[in-house]
Amino acid sequence: MNKNHEVFMRRAIELARKGVEANNGGPFGAVVVKDGEIIGEGWNKVTSTNDPTAHAEIIAIRDACTKLNSFQLDGCEIYSSCEPCPMCLGAIYWSRPKALYIAGNREDAADAGFDDRFIYDEIGLDHEDQKLKIQTILREEAQEVFAIWKEKEDKIEY
Repeated sequence: MNKNHEVFMRRAIELARKGVEANNGGPFGAVVVKDGEIIGEGWNKVTSTNDPTAHAEIIAIRDACTKLNSFQLDGCEIYSSCEPCPMCLGAIYWSRPKALYIAGNREDAADAGFDDRFIYDEIGLDHEDQKLKIQTILREEAQEVFAIWKEKEDKIEY
């Protein structure tokens, strides 16, 4: 194994520990690496910021994108102290890094009280079968905006 992988993962784990010790949120840390250098860092700050999206990976992605002045992480790698939740995994895919490395897995997180299984289960269901009430309203009006987007010649695709 590449020794740099261990260095970067140890930093992600160190950030997770730092967040726990500061009572910022859950035991999760992440770093974004480009060309062998850490360009983004984050640890879970959900409870300290009252922000349910303030997960380590999201914070690290925002930090890296700000530094790169880009909405994508082309050529980057993400190191996470634990397998990302569905929200973070979605954000990772949207940011388009070249690789994701994890230390812990979803079973480790569940054992610590962070069980995301219900979200994975819900995602695969039809709206009417999900626990969260999801109802479509004004779809036709929303489709008008999609039509404008499709015709827009100066759009920045992502």
